[in-house]
Amino acid sequence: MNGYGVLALQGDFAAHAAALRALGAEVAEVRHVVELDGLAGLVIPGGESTTLLHLMHDEPWFEALRAFHAGGGRLLGTCAGAILLARQVLGPAQPSLGLLDAAIERNAFGRQRESFAIRLDVPILQREIEAIFIRAPRIRSVGPRVEVLARLGDEPVLIRDGRVMAATFHPELTADTRLHGLFLEN
Repeated sequence: MNGYGVLALQGDFAAHAAALRALGAEVAEVRHVVELDGLAGLVIPGGESTTLLHLMHDEPWFEALRAFHAGGGRLLGTCAGAILLARQVLGPAQPSLGLLDAAIERNAFGRQRESFAIRLDVPILQREIEAIFIRAPRIRSVGPRVEVLARLGDEPVLIRDGRVMAATFHPELTADTRLHGLFLEN
């Protein structure tokens, strides 16, 4: 497998693609399940999770994404993408892929006006990164095999479960590509 994809149904998929391209990756904007073929990894961007589910209704996305992962594909979900990957979605419950052993609560950091940017220590990257939280979800629990890569206070905000990584913030909205680089190395 070679090349990477960004699910291009909603959210700032172009910014994710630009970050991956800046790191030298070959990137495709994925709008149909057949476009997953041959990819090494896929970014599922933020946006609004219920809207994303609605946009995915026309094709067998859940089956295709589960098969993609089972076949060795890597996944990075940010904000709404993290929600879609979770084992359980809280407040209100909705369907999810169950590929990330975590329970995630939708919009738990508050409304749009309560969005914020902060510097986060990410030890695996050996320095801080800027993290932008916009109507962000909260990771309420993680399973035993999940690595917590960054916390905001005591709360996990960046986690990894094997080939699945999730951030409750928007790394694509900064000029820092190190988180995308970590995804490429995962």
